[in-house]
Amino acid sequence: MKIVTVVGARPQFIKAAPVSEILRKSFREYIIHTGQHYDDNMSRIFFDDLQIPRPDINLNVGSGRHAEQTGRMLIEIERVLQQQKPDLLLVYGDTNSTFAGALCAAKLHIPIAHVEAGLRSFNRKMPEEINRILTDQISAFLFCPTQTSVNHLKTEGVIGAIHLVGDVMYDAALKFGKIAERKSTIMSKLGLKKNAFLLATVHRPNSTDTAAHLGSIIEAFEESDENIVFPIHPRTRNFLQKYKLWDRVAGNPRIMNIDPVSYLDMLVLEKHAKKILTDSGGIQKEAYFYQIPCITMREETEWVETVEDGWNIIVGTDKMAILRAIKDFNPNSKQRSLFGNGDASININQILVSALKS
Repeated sequence: MKIVTVVGARPQFIKAAPVSEILRKSFREYIIHTGQHYDDNMSRIFFDDLQIPRPDINLNVGSGRHAEQTGRMLIEIERVLQQQKPDLLLVYGDTNSTFAGALCAAKLHIPIAHVEAGLRSFNRKMPEEINRILTDQISAFLFCPTQTSVNHLKTEGVIGAIHLVGDVMYDAALKFGKIAERKSTIMSKLGLKKNAFLLATVHRPNSTDTAAHLGSIIEAFEESDENIVFPIHPRTRNFLQKYKLWDRVAGNPRIMNIDPVSYLDMLVLEKHAKKILTDSGGIQKEAYFYQIPCITMREETEWVETVEDGWNIIVGTDKMAILRAIKDFNPNSKQRSLFGNGDASININQILVSALKS
């Protein structure tokens, strides 16, 4: 039996790594890469680092406005699905690639499996929130990482089969964290010492697309007494230059601005940071996995469990809130096992084998 998997963005490559390894023991898998992330540092190196099977096709959609990008994906994914005639389409997360793949499959009456189903930030201004809600509504298999996500789907009354399987990113963090410690040289390359720097990532539109928000974040970085390692997303770099903020980042000796790094290098930076400042959902979780205090520069999070457990604090883009968290947020509570046991990929495969092959 054949499964077509749709990926297109950095977090999806990470999630696909452990799942594809297990799925291929039971199914034929055909991988569509939409090309949503097309920069080598954001795409190709992930397939190299994580040893994900090379995509069978790259649609090379690239960037664009949401309607334009999603529309191009719909046209190209539909063409591939009509050729491949899969028994199931598998999607991850909440990107335009996720929703485009799911919508195409639904129109062609191909069952959909959504990995990381049920997440909710309850902010419908976020395109990711719209993508995840709509994908959940048309999926046949909803693979949830936490009990909270299960509860959301039950409240919404989705008609697909809801399964609590654990978090595939925890699978990846366990496996690749050990590999990263052996292979990565990023700490020595950057001259860093453990627990002596903050790690910052900024890329979401709410952080970058408004001069006041991005300026406030950069001011907090400038006024902090801590050394900050700042891998800069390509779109963030563009906005820093647009808003005349780039020189303030590049000229500050305490802000180490670097290009995006490989997944393995990023894991090592996360594991050895004193604290993490981010607007990324995935990095919030990885911070939790590695017991690193996380300061989330958003107004809400879909990973509420990390906040409830005391290891994540929501500060928005307010300069003073960010600075207070840098200084005072020092969790020491014992973490719970919120994201499963590192066997989410196995659970997903077992459910699909039972459902499809019977």
